[in-house]
Amino acid sequence: MTPSTTWSGEWVCAHAGVELVTREGSAPVEELVGLAVRRNPRRVHLVVSQVLAKHVPLAPSVARRHGSDLGALVEEALDGARAELVLGYAETATGLGHLVADRLGATAIHSTRRPGWSALSFEEEHSHATTHRLQPRDPALLQGTGPLVLVDDELTTGRTILNTVRELHAISARPAYVVAALVDLRPDDARTTAELVAAELGTSITFVSLLQGEVRTHHEPDEEVRAAVSAGGPGEAGPTGPDRAAESVAAYAWPAGVPTGGRHGLGATDAAGFEVAVADLAAEVGDLVAGARRVHVLGSEELVYLPLRLGEALEAARPAVEVTVSSTTRSPVVVRDDPAYAVRHGLRFAAHDGADDDKPRFAYNLEPGRFDAVVLVVDAATPPPDEGGAADLRAGLRTLTDRLVVVRVGA
Repeated sequence: MTPSTTWSGEWVCAHAGVELVTREGSAPVEELVGLAVRRNPRRVHLVVSQVLAKHVPLAPSVARRHGSDLGALVEEALDGARAELVLGYAETATGLGHLVADRLGATAIHSTRRPGWSALSFEEEHSHATTHRLQPRDPALLQGTGPLVLVDDELTTGRTILNTVRELHAISARPAYVVAALVDLRPDDARTTAELVAAELGTSITFVSLLQGEVRTHHEPDEEVRAAVSAGGPGEAGPTGPDRAAESVAAYAWPAGVPTGGRHGLGATDAAGFEVAVADLAAEVGDLVAGARRVHVLGSEELVYLPLRLGEALEAARPAVEVTVSSTTRSPVVVRDDPAYAVRHGLRFAAHDGADDDKPRFAYNLEPGRFDAVVLVVDAATPPPDEGGAADLRAGLRTLTDRLVVVRVGA
């Protein structure tokens, strides 16, 4: 950052009693993350990645570059060994896990918070939705004798990682695990705990990250933070602006048998069909957003990789168009329109991801008028367009842009 640049974590540091410290030898962690306040009694601050394409709209090429850079660090840690499986964490790191898998030429799978059968489950204690499930189409995917790669956007304590390793190791003991994160913020005691768990299991757990730091707490959140948390979430009353967008629905039918992402596994045998499907979908969507100069592709919950790939295709075909991507989320975050804060606009709507939990969902940093066209990508778990959360979300998006394109993939 230059002296004139406002970092998007300054307000939280000043009011929530936390400090983001860079570890020796690392570039400043502020280069990749900002901070926000979330409505979660377990942990008030939220680390908001600027390069993940989740809460913050981002050029897909930038997300790809950072995911590939992280994959390169994994390659170094593997030291010539081949990892056949990469596991990304729902919901924030599902797309990032795919990008690392792309770099490694490995099969990608990600955890899910959707209901259904589970080969195994593990807990994320500090989260607003704690239980993760793995739902591979073939349980043998989780068995193997080679190293396994686990990918998250940021590590704060590493407990979720260790919970996962224990569960996976019980299914199939592996000689090594590589954990990759954009930013590693674990304190020293958490790093020691990871070493002890590895020794206990008789394996190695290697951590790699683009940047390293630590979040230190100095005092309790002040009255301004407490008031903001208790004031209610973004868009409590629903969309407040005029319904301004012309809406269309992409006619493209996603091919049967082709995965839309890694929830059940996406590997080499799926690659050809997936690439063709993305290219064909991008051709139709490109026609539907023709003339728009600023196009945003919005994924839904865990469906991040396919929207990112769609954004990449649009970006490559239309270099004069500013293409960005992000995703909806379960995470309830306080919104504050301030350059010193990472979440400046919020849209609240009913659940649209097939999880019957009666909890709202959100989309962040999609300020009215920022985009000429928004492309909403949902999968089969989302109710039909005129029902439930899908209708709620579409109504909200129509207040933000002039053109809305809805893409539904999967049977």
